[in-house]
Order: sequence, then structure tokens, then C-alpha cells
Amino acid sequence: MTAVVLVARGTTAVAPRDYIIHPSEYDLDRVIADIHEIRRWNMQRFEMEQLTAIVHEDQSRGLCVGYKDVTRDEFWIRGHFPEMPLMPGVLMCEAAAQLSSYYTQKHNLLDAKLVGFGGMEEVRFREPVTPGDRLVIAVERIRVRPKAMIVCRFQGLVRESIVVDGIIKGVPLPTDVLQTAGKHASGAVAAP
Repeated sequence: MTAVVLVARGTTAVAPRDYIIHPSEYDLDRVIADIHEIRRWNMQRFEMEQLTAIVHEDQSRGLCVGYKDVTRDEFWIRGHFPEMPLMPGVLMCEAAAQLSSYYTQKHNLLDAKLVGFGGMEEVRFREPVTPGDRLVIAVERIRVRPKAMIVCRFQGLVRESIVVDGIIKGVPLPTDVLQTAGKHASGAVAAP
């Protein structure tokens, strides 16, 4: 897709891509999965939880929409950046990854106990996200190879402006290896 540059009164702006799903197709006030339901499918907890709610799913189109309410109590506020807090781009990507993981796990698309980052492509940060914003994230399944990888297109919106977009890949993680490593890191001794 070729980007079109618009010129208005001496400034330039990149024309946004088309929406994955138009905001008129979902209702942000109709929560279908709250944080407790999200936790059923995703393992992130505490400051690493980057989703507030899920508001739309469409299995036939491979779509899922959720959001993250960005509060003034986020762990990154103090340092990114003092007196001008901006949500780190990596956390916008993490929110997209968590939404993709939720959808993947709920519908058992990879036949895996745990889904992790497999890579990202063509990620663009288009506008800042600040405390008080609601970051709405949409993911669209592009392809799935069970037990191997899921590839999704994602977009983040604040109000109706696309603030981030790209391609995200999820892969099954070896939970047995990770659990053993976690026990060693916490000081627990593995059984012989």
C-alpha cells in the first residue's frame, strides 16, 4: 500500500490506512469480556496487563476489538517522559499482542498452552497516546498455521485516529521449559 502525503497550510501528514474494522461496527460500552475473563486466557498480571476489556469478536471475519484505558497511574508515567507522559510504543504493541493472544487462545487457533511474540513487521506509530486516552485495538487474523504461528494485522485508535498499526506474529511457547526456568529463578529446587 502506498502512503499518500497530504499538504495543508504548509504542513504534511501521512494519510491513514483503512480501518481494519470501522468504529461504527462496535460499541465500546458493550463489554463482552472484562479483565477477569481476559485473565482466563492471558497470563499477564499486574503492571503488564495491557487490556481493560474486549468489546467485539467476529470469528467469521477473524476480528477482535478491545481497549486499554490509559490512566494516570501507569507504571511508565514517571519516566516516559517526566512532565510530558507518552505511552511507550512497545506497550502499544504489547496491548495488540495481548488482544491477539486472547483471541488465539479463546478459539484454540494454535493448539498451544501459551502464545508469545513471534515477531512484528511494518509497525508505524502515527500519533501519541497519553494518560486519559482510551487506546482501542483491533486485530484481524491473516493466517494461522496450527502449532506453529498466527499472523494478524493490528491497529490502535484513539478516538477515530489510527495511532499505531502493523503486523504481529504469535508462536506457541514451550511452557514446560519456561516453568522449569521460573522455578530455578525463584530459588525453588527442581525435583530429581
